[in-house]
Amino acid sequence: MMSDEGSPQGMFARLKAGLSRTASAFSGGLVGLVTKDKLDAETLEMLEDALVRSDVGTALAHELSAQIAEGRYDVNISTYEVRALAADVIARALKPAAKSLAIDASKKPFVILVAGVNGTGKTTTIGKIASKLRAEGRRVMLAAGDTFRAAAIDQLKIWGERAGAQVIARAPGSDAASLAFDALEEARNNKIDVLLIDTAGRLQNKAGLMAELQKIARVMKKLDPDAPHAVLLVLDATTGQNAISQVEAFQAAVPLTGLVMTKLDGTAKGGILVALAHRFRLPIHFIGVGESISDLQNFDAVAFAKAVTGT
Repeated sequence: MMSDEGSPQGMFARLKAGLSRTASAFSGGLVGLVTKDKLDAETLEMLEDALVRSDVGTALAHELSAQIAEGRYDVNISTYEVRALAADVIARALKPAAKSLAIDASKKPFVILVAGVNGTGKTTTIGKIASKLRAEGRRVMLAAGDTFRAAAIDQLKIWGERAGAQVIARAPGSDAASLAFDALEEARNNKIDVLLIDTAGRLQNKAGLMAELQKIARVMKKLDPDAPHAVLLVLDATTGQNAISQVEAFQAAVPLTGLVMTKLDGTAKGGILVALAHRFRLPIHFIGVGESISDLQNFDAVAFAKAVTGT
């Protein structure tokens, strides 16, 4: 029997709680609507402000507000209806990006390269994804490719033990590309279904970090021309609009196949997800709204839009 925590209602409750700060920021922008009864220029200005407060971005906030007003300008409308319309418009903007992480079983192992700057929760996210894959009955291996940080290696080992996944690690300072090559070779020999590879988040400079990512991808192709089969970028929601420049930088180095947004529970800037979806058209596979494994949720556009707008 499914527990309430794992039920759709339980998951939405956790999502709503995790996005409460963003919802509060959005509500703060609508505070003047209680005295309004028409969707007029002033109402739209408040709505735009509410979206900007949530870090959707000024241009996109204007565009979304215009969509909400379409055919409804100067028409009587309640605060709840404004929220519901906003939820609908946001959901429509996000739906193309709401795609689950698909594992191609014909690729053995299916290789997932996970990138992101330090502090985004990258290593923890890998552990949580591994736990989800293990729960589906898949054989999973983790590669501790963030060889610059001993703490990251230790952290991945703990997650591997927790998830029941094999971990390949080397001494701190080892060559990350060699490690990735060895991990892929071993994963093949052990008939592993999914290989998740952690990577460094900070080197001496951005060029060095991107060059290392490219080297890891290049070296693995010697064993499997199609590897990595997925490249995920983990982003920290608390950085707001800075996430946009991170996607641009990583996308230029290694073609990204999907995004993961963490720490949505720690920010009022959840609207950044709407900005990212609109700008990059990349799939958003998971969002993190808390510390536990169940708080890394498959991204659901409608549920997210409802939680953000408090509907």
